[in-house]
Amino acid sequence: MTQPRVRVTAQLKELRFDAGSRALDLVATLGRRPTAAIERLGDTTRLDAWATGVGLPLLPGEATDAALSDAQRLREAVFRVVTDVLADAPVDPAAAATVEAYAVLVTAPPRLELAADGRLASGPRLRTSAELLATVARDAVDIVTDPARRTHLRTCDSPVCRMLFLDPPGGRPRRWCSMRRCGNSSKAAAFRERSVSTVDS
Repeated sequence: MTQPRVRVTAQLKELRFDAGSRALDLVATLGRRPTAAIERLGDTTRLDAWATGVGLPLLPGEATDAALSDAQRLREAVFRVVTDVLADAPVDPAAAATVEAYAVLVTAPPRLELAADGRLASGPRLRTSAELLATVARDAVDIVTDPARRTHLRTCDSPVCRMLFLDPPGGRPRRWCSMRRCGNSSKAAAFRERSVSTVDS
């Protein structure tokens, strides 16, 4: 059975920063995985924007084609590891090795950035692409090894989305990645289905 064709709207192409962690925000740069995958990290400009969006802005010239390829490779490895953990299945060893390889990339220690007048500089520190990937990979490792975070891992209930996210502790458990996106769409679809069933009966 062929999947219905998805109209790729501007909203579907938007970068998402609401998954609850940097690693899962990276996974979310490929949308609609179960149906018609939508690439949201298609070029170096988007990589630069994504890095800024997760609070890890890159140094000028660091958003290269090679860095983009590395980010996409790490993304798929994180997706594989997290979905295996969610399914309580054996973790794919190649994916685990990829995440670990990026996690051990060199990262600079925290520094106090000073402006010309000696005061603390405003804004986050600029990073190399290696630092960006290492930070994200370490976040992925922490998500699946920290019991407190792992218990809050969720998959969006929408069959066309299935985005991975961390549900914040406290409050009612979330069914959807976003009420505004998938929650409202799923409720509208359920209402239409009930209406059709009522007419047919």
